[in-house]
Amino acid sequence: MDSIYVDFKSRKPIYEQIVENVSSLALRGVLKPNESIPSVRQLASELGINPNTIHKAYAELERRGIIYSSQGRGSFVSDDLVGASDKKRADIIGSITSALADAHVYGIGKSEILQIVENEYAENDKEGEQ
Repeated sequence: MDSIYVDFKSRKPIYEQIVENVSSLALRGVLKPNESIPSVRQLASELGINPNTIHKAYAELERRGIIYSSQGRGSFVSDDLVGASDKKRADIIGSITSALADAHVYGIGKSEILQIVENEYAENDKEGEQ
């Protein structure tokens, strides 16, 4: 079973790891629409981190439309993940397009870019198997 986790050795801030982790679980359907997610205190206790960090991550997830909060009831996975997913896809494509334009300006060729893409996909596939 997939669950929310953090890598304390990573250079990536813990709240960003939580945002990415919950987003991934929700967008892959592991967390279902309207399913409750752990409370700030519960997740902080499970992961052994400051509740303020969890609160910051949840606020960002809510801003992105991945989760929503209900006063007195907790936080839940959004039932409009398609919209959140489409926005994220558009952001990613924009970032890739911008990076490719920069690569062209700095003389990074198509074959080098394709090799980078292949290496990254292979690395991500390897991480997904763990």
